[in-house]
Amino acid sequence: MAVVSVLSGCGTTTAAQPTPTGPGILTAQNATPPAPGGEVGEASTEFDDAADLKMWTKLSETEKDIDRLAKYDVNKTVNGAMYLEPNVSAWFDGFRGPFVYQDLAGDIVMHARVKVEGKSGGQPKRKFSLGGLMARQPGSYVKPNWVSVTIGTAEKSGQVEAKYTQDGSSKPKEVAVKSGWVELVLARVGRVFVAIYKEDKGKWKVAQRWPSNLPDVLQWGVTAYTDWDSYSTLKKDAAKGNAKQVKGTPDLKLTVDYVRFLRPELPDYADPLNPASVSDDVLIKAMTPAGA
Repeated sequence: MAVVSVLSGCGTTTAAQPTPTGPGILTAQNATPPAPGGEVGEASTEFDDAADLKMWTKLSETEKDIDRLAKYDVNKTVNGAMYLEPNVSAWFDGFRGPFVYQDLAGDIVMHARVKVEGKSGGQPKRKFSLGGLMARQPGSYVKPNWVSVTIGTAEKSGQVEAKYTQDGSSKPKEVAVKSGWVELVLARVGRVFVAIYKEDKGKWKVAQRWPSNLPDVLQWGVTAYTDWDSYSTLKKDAAKGNAKQVKGTPDLKLTVDYVRFLRPELPDYADPLNPASVSDDVLIKAMTPAGA
């Protein structure tokens, strides 16, 4: 496991130059891709069999919440894929949406290939209709703590949203992305989280880096939510918004081709929060599967 420096707060830090007494520079030559297999590798799912659904747990069942998934299956609606269709829902501040996950410990790279569409095809038409990956602190309903990288429609259509929620306060960052299949990586190394994405036939790009104090064991999995506008006057009242299934116009289909888990490793001298120590290109090499 890597040992890295911890910075308070969240968001991207100022890129101070490495010094002889501070973090060193990790070069691409010395960076290695995450290792497949092992204990976390057994959690990887290709979704070739409907029985693969048993590997995943619904948050609504384990923490006794409303089931906000209208449709959820494996190798049924779409051959060889997990399929999720959410009702009106949101993951923002204290608001909760659908989430299916596995409990995993330690440093993790979660790599998936996903496609988000509106119900009639194309980009979702309702604001904040997004689907992708999330890592969440178990039992954090009162003070939610989680990170996510999703794609779909945020304020604008065709966006990747990287979001860190600490004690119920969400801080998202959004960048434009093409429609169609997108590969996503959500990773933790030490106390650092990273969100990375790649458009179909494109190149890997870093969406965000965050410091984190989340516990060793987290819920790692898939989320999909839609139609923030239908919360209307409840947008400032998460408790009331979570207490019932809000009616509206849900408009999202999420197809997940696979979810694969790997173990990342960085040398002790590298600080992945500092781009002067670990550049985007080097971080990508260390946090994405070899050949991906």
